[in-house]
Amino acid sequence: MSFTYGELKQALQDYTENDETTFVNNLPVFIRNAEEKLLKLIQLTDFRKNATGNMTTDSEYLGCPSDFLAPFSLSWTDGSSNKNFLNYKDVNFLQEFGPKSTTTGSPKYYALFDRDNFVVSPTPDASYAVELHYYYRPESLTALSDSQKSWLSENAPFALLYGSLVEAYTFMKGEPDVLQNYQQQFQMALSGLKQFGESKEVTDNYRTGMLIRPKQ
Repeated sequence: MSFTYGELKQALQDYTENDETTFVNNLPVFIRNAEEKLLKLIQLTDFRKNATGNMTTDSEYLGCPSDFLAPFSLSWTDGSSNKNFLNYKDVNFLQEFGPKSTTTGSPKYYALFDRDNFVVSPTPDASYAVELHYYYRPESLTALSDSQKSWLSENAPFALLYGSLVEAYTFMKGEPDVLQNYQQQFQMALSGLKQFGESKEVTDNYRTGMLIRPKQ
């Protein structure tokens, strides 16, 4: 089972039996809110990305990609083509480690300075090539046409459906018992997706062995 954007919007109207204009106009909001919950609650390898660029000589700042959510690693390449991974620290640590931005050298640490920039220390003494491995914000289903699918609508349809229904029914100020049922269904779908994304996608039986349950 999977949803196109148009199919998910229709499913929300069918489940809630609501085609009132204000409700229908807010369907994209309900879906985006559900997507945001899923992005913040689960780490999926499908939402990892690499970006390359260059540090600027004598500048301690390095721009973040526009779809950046959180870092996994940042490395720079030296003249011998060796990758050097920077240690992720708090901004205060970097300011204490290198109180003068004019002190240059080979970067050892990095921190998220704001939503648009990293800061590195020491300040790079050359225009080093860098590679960032990061958790990114995928394009929302609501940005696509009615006939298109997103990764979540194709691979996590129940989590997206019930997450959207929670938002939609909350908007409607619906019956508490129905809302509770939607929330429970969302949590069940979320648990399965979390197990997949944070267990099955990042290990294998060769390294961890098969799960063995005791016989009854």
